[in-house]
Amino acid sequence: MTKPAPSEQWVDVNGYRLRVQIHQPLTAPDEPAPLVFLHEGLGCIEFWRNLPARLAQQTGRTAVVFDRRGYGRSTPCSEPRRIDYLHLEAYQYLPPLLDRLGIRRAVLIGHSDGGTIALLFGAKFVERCAGIVTEAAHVFVDETTLAGIRKAVAAYHGKLRSRLKRYHGEQTDAVFFAWADTWLAPWFRHWRITDDIAGVRCPVLAIQGAADPYGEPAQVEAIVHSVAGPARPLVLPQVGHTPHLEAVETFTAAVAEFVETLKA
Repeated sequence: MTKPAPSEQWVDVNGYRLRVQIHQPLTAPDEPAPLVFLHEGLGCIEFWRNLPARLAQQTGRTAVVFDRRGYGRSTPCSEPRRIDYLHLEAYQYLPPLLDRLGIRRAVLIGHSDGGTIALLFGAKFVERCAGIVTEAAHVFVDETTLAGIRKAVAAYHGKLRSRLKRYHGEQTDAVFFAWADTWLAPWFRHWRITDDIAGVRCPVLAIQGAADPYGEPAQVEAIVHSVAGPARPLVLPQVGHTPHLEAVETFTAAVAEFVETLKA
C-alpha cells in the first residue's frame, strides 16, 4: 500500500521562511501530541528519509519535519554564529513555528544539533514538551567531536560537498563552515549546557551509537544525569552517528515504544 505524500507548506518565523512537511495531519490539536523532528547540523528534511512517515503510521501521531533557517530550502541565514546559536533555535525560532502550526505540546525527536535544541526547548518550555528523543546529541564539547569535524573539513571539497549540495544548493558552503568553524573555534571549546537542561521534566530517551565518530557515549550519560525527569540511555553497539539510518529497525522500534509510554 502506497503511503500518502506529506503536505508541504512555508511558514514565516521571525523574518525567515521555513519549509515544513506534515505527515498524517492533525485532526484535533495536540491529541495526541505530534512528533516534531529536528535535523542535524548539516541536515534538512530529506536527511530523515522515511522515518517521520513510518513513525506517524506506527504511533498514530502527526509527524512534522522542517528545514531550520539557513538549511535545505528555507531562507538562507547570514547571521554569524554565536556560542548560543542552539539556544536561539530553541528559544526564539522553534516556539513561534509550533505556534503557527497550532501545536501547543509536542514530542521532540532531535538528531545531533537537533537533539541539543530539543533538550534546551524542553528545559525552558516545560509544559510544551510531552517527551524528548535525542539521537547523537551533544551537551558539551569532547575530543571525539573535534576529531570527527576535522576529518569532515579535510573531506569537504570531495564527495561530501557534492552530497550536501544536493540538499542545500547555493548555501552549502555557508551551512558547512558555520557548523565546522563554530565547533572548532577556541571560543566554543568550553561550551557546555548540562546546567541549562536541568529543567527538563518530561521523559527522555537518549540514543547514541557506540561508534559515533562525532561524539562519545559520555554525552548520553551526561544527558541522563542532567535532566530532572525520567531518562533512559540507549547506546547501540557498532553504530555510528546516524542510528536512524544505520540501525533502522532497532531505532524505530525503540522510539515507537517510548512514544507509546507517553501520557500525551
